[in-house]
Amino acid sequence: MSNDKKTLADDLDLSGYREDAPEHAEIEDLSRLSPEDQQVLLMTGIDPTGKQRYGSFFQKDHTVVHCRTDFEGAEIMSVTAARKKYDGLKEYWGKLVPADKDVYTRRAEEHMEHGYYIRSLPGAQVRYPLQACLYLTEDKLAQDVHNIVIAEEASNLNIITGCATAPHVRSGLHVGVSEFYVKKGATLSFTMIHNWAEDMAVRPRSAVILEEGATYISNYICLVPARDLQMYPTAILKGKGSVATFHTVLLARPGSLMDVGSRVILQAAECRAEIISRAVSTGGKIIARGYISGEYPGVKAHLECKGLLLSKKGNIHAIPELEGKTLDLDMSHEAAVGKIAQEEIEYLMARGLSEQEATSLIIKGFLSLDIVGLPENLQNELQQMIDQTDTDAM
Repeated sequence: MSNDKKTLADDLDLSGYREDAPEHAEIEDLSRLSPEDQQVLLMTGIDPTGKQRYGSFFQKDHTVVHCRTDFEGAEIMSVTAARKKYDGLKEYWGKLVPADKDVYTRRAEEHMEHGYYIRSLPGAQVRYPLQACLYLTEDKLAQDVHNIVIAEEASNLNIITGCATAPHVRSGLHVGVSEFYVKKGATLSFTMIHNWAEDMAVRPRSAVILEEGATYISNYICLVPARDLQMYPTAILKGKGSVATFHTVLLARPGSLMDVGSRVILQAAECRAEIISRAVSTGGKIIARGYISGEYPGVKAHLECKGLLLSKKGNIHAIPELEGKTLDLDMSHEAAVGKIAQEEIEYLMARGLSEQEATSLIIKGFLSLDIVGLPENLQNELQQMIDQTDTDAM
């Protein structure tokens, strides 16, 4: 990780956040949540009805209120329950994201208020996604979680996670440590959608390790950003022929800081990686990072960052990095930051659209990244989210 302390800051005043939260009652069915809460969940990719989902996990503040799967090929439970069941998860806990990594990982270890444990069994094909939601309903509350995800050998695991705040919440802190283990020949597709209040501070800390022939696909979407978001997940490709793909879609509104990137280390023969991001600023600041390290001959990787500035007050800083540590590498990158071309707007206006409609259509097209590995129903849901994004805010 970069040593740039000004952009990867660890200087949040943590004393301003509450540590204690009320206990919440269990919820047998997420469709019994209030209509307002259900709408928030839908905007984070979580379907309260559980339709076309193989299981659900829902944590409300510090309480796991719902956890269920009817699919025999997968497990989903609170990480607290998993540690009790599996002797502390010693084989996985803190192996990829050590507790002493930074102030936030230390905080997560000290305060740890659950989080989820998701595992696909060997050979299992999880055709419909498992879904997990981390939800804040108390203002100024700190939520610290640790997640463990394991795709066992030759399995296919699909996960949708939503992190969000209730409509009345304006501020808070979310710290999330996540460790992903993708075993030999397994595929893990992990989609995360953030939907935060305007004054939230968010600090995910994530890492992935891939064995031989494993595939990891990460889709990160944030169209309703927090005030201060910072994340830089790392994928380590240790097995021959393993593949990692990161797709990121960001919309930064005025007053927000989004320091978001992906980091991939290729350490074995025939490994491949791709990092693609789309960033739009309507007045907020985006630092779009990408780092690829080639450490074995013949590996292939590409990094692409495109940014769209829609306000003079906006700021997009693209930082693409490639590091070759051996001969015979095939790694490339491209980065571009600019504004909407006037001729594109005029072209659409000539076909009957207003200037606002033309601008909105161009932005939606820019954000509509074709995400490989996303279930068709979620791809449709994501497109609806983009279509519903407030044109005035953009």
